[in-house]
Amino acid sequence: MKDKKKIAIYSGSIPSTTFVERLILALSKNGCEVYLFGLQKGKIKYNSNISSFAYRNSKVHKAWYLMKYTFLLLCFKANDKRKLDTILKSNSQYTLLDKVKCYPVLWHKPDVFHVQWAKGAEYWSWVQQFNIKYILSLRGAHINYSPIADEELADSYRRCFPRVDRFHAVSRAIKIEAQKYGAEPSKIDVVYSGLTVSDFENKMSPKSSCLNIVSVGRSHWIKGYHYALDACKVLKDRDVQFTYTIVGAKGYLELLYQIKDLGLENHVVLLDALPMEEVKKMIQKANLLLLPSVMEGIANVVLEAMASKTLVLSTNCGGMEEVIEHKVNGFICPIRDKDKMANCLEEISRLSDSERELMVNRALDTIENQHTEFEMVDNMIDLYKNVLNEG
Repeated sequence: MKDKKKIAIYSGSIPSTTFVERLILALSKNGCEVYLFGLQKGKIKYNSNISSFAYRNSKVHKAWYLMKYTFLLLCFKANDKRKLDTILKSNSQYTLLDKVKCYPVLWHKPDVFHVQWAKGAEYWSWVQQFNIKYILSLRGAHINYSPIADEELADSYRRCFPRVDRFHAVSRAIKIEAQKYGAEPSKIDVVYSGLTVSDFENKMSPKSSCLNIVSVGRSHWIKGYHYALDACKVLKDRDVQFTYTIVGAKGYLELLYQIKDLGLENHVVLLDALPMEEVKKMIQKANLLLLPSVMEGIANVVLEAMASKTLVLSTNCGGMEEVIEHKVNGFICPIRDKDKMANCLEEISRLSDSERELMVNRALDTIENQHTEFEMVDNMIDLYKNVLNEG
């Protein structure tokens, strides 16, 4: 952008998730002035193009923070403060914490306010009344199943989505889902998550007689681990040698009972959540990343595995077929189908080194052609330009 625009990337906490941090850093490296608001959850040093206006989780700091921005607004933007207070009161958002969250945004007034989680859609819609362009990201859970389980959330989407200036969808499948709640197709830009391939060790793990399978993700029914364990029982009955590690599911009682019931204690390990670097090493050493999910946008862990030249088997949930072509750059099986999943796992265990290498090389090509940091940033900047030029 010729005249440097202020782009606020809001996720609620600083630092944010790995893929949001990738977006923040990538935008800043490409000349964007990035503003961050929210709760300071950890220490992180940003470059000069990133300005963080975070509050800490202590009563003293919140009180000081609120006094600072209340004083600035009263002295220099009193009319805007009165207008915002009226809006917050009418929306029942006038607690001290609401003011701590909202006053800094009004004071610094970015050109674009880009909210990363759809559940916050209605809360932040007030920014539009101060000539701030409002962009909403549409990612897996928040759009795929949360509004189905929560009718109040669905109603808030129906009220808010038609008024949002522009949407960022992480897959074409999610773009279609958002239209059910009134999002205009012409206002939804599909921008795939991007990563820097050089951050990953692009080296295929050696084949062994025992298939080393890994899954990564929180303990939640949406991740489909129950179906993966059922498929593992099929493998065991067929005398296929394998180990299966689920990172992030330690202590998940339902899975522990299922593992015992199926007699998989010597085959399956549940680990706690691990730091990103340790997860990357585990994926690199594995023969296969398994994504057994029922719903996803496009799973970032799959992109990371493909960048690491680790073979992927995914269910055909959400936008995964936009990334993986069955038996070309990975494997796809239907959701909730343990037999089809087991068949794929058995076929993968029998692949020759040359067959596996051909697939993982094609997977890496997919990442380099469709999911690079450069492409993500380029498309996001186009999105920001378009929304700033409208009206």
